[in-house]
Amino acid sequence: MSPLWIVRRIGFYVLITVVLAFFAVPMLWLASAPFDAKPGLGLRWPDWTLDNVATTFEHPYTLTSLVNSLVLCVIATVVTTVLAALAAYALSRVRIPGRDLLLYLLLLLSSVVTGTAAMVPIFVMMLQLGLINSQFGTALVIAGGMLPAAIFILKDFMDAVPRSYEESARVFGASPRQVLAHVVLPVARPGVATIFVWAFVNAWGNFLLPFLLLRDVGQQPAAVLLRTLYDEGGSANLTVIPVFSLLYSIPVVVLYLFVSKRYGFRFHGGIKS
Repeated sequence: MSPLWIVRRIGFYVLITVVLAFFAVPMLWLASAPFDAKPGLGLRWPDWTLDNVATTFEHPYTLTSLVNSLVLCVIATVVTTVLAALAAYALSRVRIPGRDLLLYLLLLLSSVVTGTAAMVPIFVMMLQLGLINSQFGTALVIAGGMLPAAIFILKDFMDAVPRSYEESARVFGASPRQVLAHVVLPVARPGVATIFVWAFVNAWGNFLLPFLLLRDVGQQPAAVLLRTLYDEGGSANLTVIPVFSLLYSIPVVVLYLFVSKRYGFRFHGGIKS
């Protein structure tokens, strides 16, 4: 072992340690601060108590905002997953002139025209449609923003499904709907699961659109409520924020673990050709 090799190995482990600490410290703070009698911004061994949890649930909109987040996310996720699966299957199987250009154009526009850039047109459109303070309307707007990327990703999974499976199903009299539901989607299930979790996480963390379109505090999701958790002096309420943040993170973690265990996130189909 040369001195240069030793220096490289030390540098590698130092880098790994720094990167690990960068992600681990916030997670450790999130796990300990909710149960600390005197929570702060630093990481320390907590003075264990459950008073912070009781104080958080005394807030009138704690549970309401979490339920609102679930409603928005379920609607946006289901709409995104279903429409992306249908559109991706159609684009994968139907030869449309300029199909690939259309896909890249949709992806490019969805990346360039972000929610911030389209904030005013979206608000005006929703106001004219009478969908301000509508959770369903807000969920549809969120789903519309995710659809181009979801279609683009899911089309690769649809392309990987051999056409021979569909032809065999049609020989036995399967309808197009049955072919999609019982042949294509089961093979592309890892891709659908990936899109489902991806859409849920994006909708769960969306702040701008619910803040813009939901003016009633009773209908706002947890991501919007989180910005209001201040004490009387205008400082961050470190008694409530850690507990609320922990509650806010649980649904995403549970969904990821469930889908990962049940379906997996493989980037290939489940049947060999």
